[in-house]
Order: sequence, then C-alpha cells, then structure tokens
Amino acid sequence: MRWSAGRYGTTSEDRLPRNGSTVSGLEAVWTTGWPPGRVRAVSHGPVALAVIGDCGADEDQLADALPSVRAGRWRKLTRWPGSYLVIARNGTTLAVIGDLAGQHPVYWRSHEGAVWWATSALALAALDGAPVDPTALAAHLALAQPDVLGQRSLLRCVERVPGGHLLLIDTEGARAVRFEPAEYASVDLPAAAATVRAALGEAVATRLDGRPVSTDLAGLDSTALACLAAQRGPVTAVTFADERLRDDDLPYATRTAAAVPRLTHHAVAGTANTVYYDALNNLTRLPMTDAPNAYAVTASIKRAVLDTIATHHSSPGLHLTGSGGDAVLSAPSSYIADLLREGQHRRAWQHALGHARLRHTSAWSVLRRSRPASRTGLAGSWSRTAAELRGPARPWAPQATRPVSWTPLLATADWVSPDIRRQLAAALDEAAAQMHNAPARLTAWGDRQDLSRLGVDTTGWREIAAAEYGIDLIAPYLDNEVIRACLAVPADQRGAPGRYKPLLNAAFTGTGVLPDFVLTRTTKGGFNALAYAGLRENAPVLRDLLGPCSRLAAAGLVTEQPVAWMLQRAAAGQPTAQGSLHLAVAAEVWLRQLHTTTSTSDWWEVNSRVAAA
Repeated sequence: MRWSAGRYGTTSEDRLPRNGSTVSGLEAVWTTGWPPGRVRAVSHGPVALAVIGDCGADEDQLADALPSVRAGRWRKLTRWPGSYLVIARNGTTLAVIGDLAGQHPVYWRSHEGAVWWATSALALAALDGAPVDPTALAAHLALAQPDVLGQRSLLRCVERVPGGHLLLIDTEGARAVRFEPAEYASVDLPAAAATVRAALGEAVATRLDGRPVSTDLAGLDSTALACLAAQRGPVTAVTFADERLRDDDLPYATRTAAAVPRLTHHAVAGTANTVYYDALNNLTRLPMTDAPNAYAVTASIKRAVLDTIATHHSSPGLHLTGSGGDAVLSAPSSYIADLLREGQHRRAWQHALGHARLRHTSAWSVLRRSRPASRTGLAGSWSRTAAELRGPARPWAPQATRPVSWTPLLATADWVSPDIRRQLAAALDEAAAQMHNAPARLTAWGDRQDLSRLGVDTTGWREIAAAEYGIDLIAPYLDNEVIRACLAVPADQRGAPGRYKPLLNAAFTGTGVLPDFVLTRTTKGGFNALAYAGLRENAPVLRDLLGPCSRLAAAGLVTEQPVAWMLQRAAAGQPTAQGSLHLAVAAEVWLRQLHTTTSTSDWWEVNSRVAAA
C-alpha cells in the first residue's frame, strides 16, 4: 500500500512509518511504497515543496512555484495535470493538500504532544489502536456522502480533511482550510469544450512514461481515454463482455478498435465466478482500505480484466479507467430542483418533460419530486433528515420514487437500530448548526460528494491492480483539472435529457480523436444482471455476512429482519435496494478485516527524540 505521513512538533514517543523513506527538504515527512520518481521535492531556505503521485509539473515548474508557497497561494499548487499530494512548508507553516476526488486523502490527529498527518486513516489510528466511530460509520451507510460529518473520519480521534480543503499546521495548531470554491462560476458548455479536451488530453499524456498501456474500452468515457492514449502509442484495450450483460459495449468496442490505429482489442469473457459478491468467504484476498470499498463486491470482475491485461503484456504497466466519467460529464435530474429555486420555471418544465419521457412517467411527477429540495438549503435539509431519523423506519420503496434531497436517506438508514439513528440525527443537527460556506446549488454539493465517494472506492481497485499485478490504475476523470473544467459547466447543460454526454461530444467532435459513430452513441452498458446473479448465487454467504453474527449487527448498524427480507427479494429476482446492500456488504467486509489486521504493523518505534516544525 502506498501512503505518506508526517509529524509536526516534538513528541516523547517517536515512530517512523515501516519501510518509509524521508522526503528531501522536509523534516519528519515520509512516504511508503511510492516509487522514487513519483516523489519530487524542491526547496530554498525555509521554503519547500513536494509532490507525491502523478504530477505533470517538471522540475523548473516546481521551483517556480516556491514563491506561491511563500505567499500561501495554495490552490495554485493544485493546478498541474495529474493526481497528486502536495506538501508545502514556509518556515513554521505546513500545508498538506490532497486532490479534489479523495484519491490522496489527508487525515490528522494529535498524539503524544505532536500533530501527525497521513494519507492513511488506519495508519494514524494504529498509533494507539483508535477504534471505529459507529456514528460516522452509520452516516456512511445511511447517507453515503463523505463530507456530511465534515472533519469526522470513520475512526475515533482521527480527523479528515473534507473535500476542497487543505490541512494547515502552524504554531497555533492544525485546522482544515478551504482552498477550492464550494461551487464554480458557470461556463457554458460550448465555451468549456476546448478546456475539457485539453485537460483530459494532458491527464492522459502525463501518465505515459514508456510502460505498457492498457485501457477499458466500453462506454463513451473509457473509449475517449483509449483513443487519446492511442494517439501517442500502442494500447491494449479490454472489454468485459459477459453474455449475461446483454448490452452493446462489445460491438462498439470492436468497431472502435478497427477504426483507431494502435488500438489492440481483447474481449474478457465472463465465467460463473465473475459476478458480484463472489469469493467473500475469503477476505484475505481483498485489499485493506481506509473506508468500506465498493470494489470488495466486484473484485472478481476486476481481476478477470487484469488477468487479460497481464496475459498480453510482458511487463506491468498502467491501466486507464473511465471511472468518474459519469460524475463529471453528466448530471442526475436533481438539478431540476436548482432550476426551480432560481425561478427558471419554464426551463424546469422543459427538462422535466424530457426526463419524464426517459423514465416513462409524467413531468408533474418529476417536478413534485424536485420541489421540496428547491425550498431548502443544505443545512435545512440536514435538519429535516435528522427529524426523519428520529421517527420510525420507513417501508422500503425504490430510491427513484422518493423526493429529491440534498442528502437523501438510503434504505440502509432504515436498517439501523433506533439508538444509532438517534445518535446520527444528533450529529446531523450539530453539523447543520456549524455549517458555513455551503453551496447554493444542490448539484454543486452532490457532484462533489459523488466524486469523493468514487475516489475512495477507486482506491480498492487500485490496490488490487498494484498488489497482485504490479499495474498502476489511473482514473483521469478524477484529476483536479478535469474536474474543474467539467463541473464549471452547469448541471442542466451536462445532464440535459435527449443528449447523451453532450460535453464529451462537444469536446471531441471534429477533432479526429474519436470516431464519429462513438460520439453519436446514446447507449450505456450496465452490470445489473451480474449484481442480481451474484445476489442469487451467493445468498448463503450474504446471509452469514449480514446475519445475527455480523459486526454491523453487533454495533446496531443493521438489524436482521429488514436485511433478510431484502436478501430474500434479491434471491427471487425482485426489485431490491441494490446500492444499499452493496454498501452494507462492503462495510461488513471492512469491519471483519479491521478485526484481523495487526494495528501496529504500519509503524516502527525508534529511540531518539526528534523535533520537527
């Protein structure tokens, strides 16, 4: 596992990360597992700057950024292509800046008189065996929005830096400080197209270093990455093509590979085991991550793809995935609530008509779902959600039939015990009372939460690829500059009904990068068939995981009857709360892994005392 850590201040209990390497020019800062070429630092006197990860800045650009460190212009240090962690020091002030999607998260805590920070919450918890915070885990299960409880991580005593914030440490202590605006100034889609194309092209080019390159080749998002990479060299493209999926990803992929030079295509046939929830009776094969991870549920499918890549590459390389493309290139219909809030009633009606046609419902129904969220802000929504949590659990209904909300309660909220529901309600009320600088638009909040969740989940897939195959997994749509370019386009333009991924279409039409038939595609593959197959075939394992002996049940985070009923519906092929089951299974797996992990394995103890500032 790759992670970074540091200490600010003097401590009586000295520790070093196990197998860690020091970062040049920065006292008491270490990296573990990172190749030397992706840890770079420059310094001049009391000013120092380090970048860790895939950073497109060259040595001269890093040196030229030292005045920005001196002036505290932190955001400027996050504008290079790629995805990376920034550590900047100016005298006694230290700034640690993660990325906008949480692929390089930042956590901190006080311990033995010093402030310790790391990109691994588990490593900080291991300093003294800090346990799981059940209320924070309840928020993860019931709400699935990482920033709902602000600086509260899933582990007690460990603070997290929320999205768009940095960790600032000086002689006055440690605190999270916002460096990214809560929402961007709007840029119309046609004007943003060239910026999106440039940002995505740089995101791909920054990673190409002579190693073998592979990509997914399925939907529009991954196809764009495959074509961009193929402009610069040979690419091995893979399509997961299980016959149970019944989509048109494979025909489009085959046609694309025939039309694009240097793109070699391979189909990955499914097997009996390439379904959701496979092999969960052997948790040792799943990576340990800082939070419950969605790829614990789909690991067998990801391994089938990686097996195919390894077969066709003589040495490990890098793999480009379209993960995050949906979050930045399109938008859910909840943006209609923002149109209503801003008095754009005619446009709201037009968009409601379009979304109603797609969902075979009425425009009035779409508007009715959107209207409550248009009449409140984020703090008001949390207060309303807290009141709902204090009431009885709701009968299950598909999430798409419930009113739109800034922070919707998922089905998992109704599986939590009454006592934990009350604790979560109190935490939400407290968070609402302390809120400041909230975005004015629901979509601005929702987009950031989706990206943060994707960044956390992608970590699980990345760990599988690195630990088992030596492959670096790259998600260019989660890069800072790609996110900024895409999310500056209003959600009602990115997600307009009747046009599929219009931002990607505008960015690449007429450039010759993607074939025209790709840009006019209106279909999208999905994995529902494999989810239901996994629910049926692995029902006994799931009943054991989430039954009376589960760790979630012991903590009051699930109750037996509603979960058993949902699993029964799934096994019968009836509509179920798939996303909620997914969340619950991943959380149960994570808790069981925590129980078997040695809590002190991340650190060495040393005898000498070191002061760092």
